[in-house]
Amino acid sequence: MPERLIIIGSGPAGLTSAIYASRSKLEPLLFEGFQEGGIPGGQLMITNVVENFPGFPDGIHGSELMANIRQQAINHGTRTIMEDVTEVNLKTYPFEIKSMSGTVYTCNTLIIASGATARRLPLESEKKLWGKGISACAVCDGALPVFRNKELAVIGGGDTAVEEAIHLTQFGSKVYLIHRRDELRASKIMQKRVLTHPKVQILWNKTVDEFVGENQLRSLKLRDTITDEIMDLEIAGAFEAIGHNPNTKFLNGQLSLTDQGYIKTKPDSTQTSIDGVFAAGDVQDSKYRQAISAAGSGCMAAIEAERWMQERSGM
Repeated sequence: MPERLIIIGSGPAGLTSAIYASRSKLEPLLFEGFQEGGIPGGQLMITNVVENFPGFPDGIHGSELMANIRQQAINHGTRTIMEDVTEVNLKTYPFEIKSMSGTVYTCNTLIIASGATARRLPLESEKKLWGKGISACAVCDGALPVFRNKELAVIGGGDTAVEEAIHLTQFGSKVYLIHRRDELRASKIMQKRVLTHPKVQILWNKTVDEFVGENQLRSLKLRDTITDEIMDLEIAGAFEAIGHNPNTKFLNGQLSLTDQGYIKTKPDSTQTSIDGVFAAGDVQDSKYRQAISAAGSGCMAAIEAERWMQERSGM
């Protein structure tokens, strides 16, 4: 017999959809992932302190938050498999889901909450200091006490980088925007905002050669892309804003995607281009990319999946 509902992904979106689906007695089966697209639990697993998730006035460690949400889903009846989904067949019904062990599962409805992976700089020093002054989300981490009234840096040149730089001016004493070219890729209106902001300084034609620090980031070594000269930049925090890769490889082009590779959903809905397949969280959200908005869309997906089954003779 096919599963009534399979959920792919164990971040805030996937686990929230599991909580709602379990409480509705859908007995969901959730694939937590293993290696592809990051670690089980999503990007919050490598976030030190989360201060913007409701209900935790003193903040909470990202890994603890995800452990709590996971346990809540299990307590309500969610079954979990810590494997990657390697392939799906959405052209047949029930849908077919193949895991890394080679097992094929079938389901009546599917929620895809596989998230997106932040692009990161391929430096050993970056790996060493990740979460110790280096982040991929200024909105998530920029207000932390360690960054307040300090000089900060954003790496990138698109709209996201500019938005994050402007956001950080609320907390940092100065914000450097580091871009490898001599002009920004951001939209004209965003360029105007950052170019005229008194607390932002753009460092043109610069790339990061090394993140410097022992247990906490202290400075950057920047290389000039024209002269090849190296300069040291003392900062307390660096925020990488060089894009995200939605974790959709396993779909093999079976769902409609945006130009950026995110799953397209219908307006005011989590319904995808295939009936009975829903998408929630960062895999379909290129705009907000927050834990709370991902959790909200997971709730929506579970409710829509339940209603979809009810409309089809009470699956």
